[in-house]
Amino acid sequence: MKNRDVFSSYHPIVNFVYFALVLTFTMVFMHPALLACSLICAAAYAIYLNGRKAVRFMLLYLLPMMLLTAALNPAFNHKGATILTYLSSGNPLTLESLVYGFAAAAMLAAVICWFSCYNAVMSSDKFVYLFGRIIPGMSLVLSMTLRFVPKFKAQFKAVSDAQKCLGVRATKSGACPPISRGLKVLSVMVTWALENAIETADSMKSRGYGLKGRTAYSIYHFDSRDRTALAVLLLFGAYILAGSFLKLTYWRYFPIIKGANLQAASASVFAAYFALCSMPLAINRREDRKWKRSKSKI
Repeated sequence: MKNRDVFSSYHPIVNFVYFALVLTFTMVFMHPALLACSLICAAAYAIYLNGRKAVRFMLLYLLPMMLLTAALNPAFNHKGATILTYLSSGNPLTLESLVYGFAAAAMLAAVICWFSCYNAVMSSDKFVYLFGRIIPGMSLVLSMTLRFVPKFKAQFKAVSDAQKCLGVRATKSGACPPISRGLKVLSVMVTWALENAIETADSMKSRGYGLKGRTAYSIYHFDSRDRTALAVLLLFGAYILAGSFLKLTYWRYFPIIKGANLQAASASVFAAYFALCSMPLAINRREDRKWKRSKSKI
């Protein structure tokens, strides 16, 4: 069951800065604690946004992909000083390559979860609003690309159901009929995709999209709530970056596993990172509690 996401109602610049920070930090920081924090918060936020659909995706696709990534890395990466055993090929299996495989798998899974949250929060209208004046052509192409997959899936289901109702997909003997039916659906989908792209381009051109001095109606207003959220995001981001420059988040896997000693300063950076990653969940939980209290007073 999907929940009401209050964070997506914030100004688009707040949403974009948040995802830019968490995605960048997730791909840059390889510290196990930071990777675990990012993965847990991303998975929790994805479940909050998409409900059972996110849980099913994680169990059926994300978890096997993580296990496969973690298993493949030590099979091809033989760096490291701690040799556990030797493979049948004669190459060593090292502890460092094994741990690095799990770290890489966690990073990949966290990035996928964050992007699923990004697609749910950052609509094409928000993206065009942010970058329509700066890079109008590129922002339109990116917006169309991001929404292409869900629209393609919906249209594919509509075409498939229509052909089924017309009896085109009736069961027949032989191997060729299923292939021919699949080619018919593919032909329809390719034609639809090309026509949709041309219609969108003509529609935006007729509206003067990208012309100098063009104004556009906007439903987004940057209020005090957005200023506070953006200031908190920038503060957390600056503090985490400062901790990174001071080597408080340092961690390496080769030739031996070694990281910065845990101290009060590094613990504060980890706490700031957790607060940054869990910010949408904290906002939503706070609003959920307010809503429940208001309902109880009725």
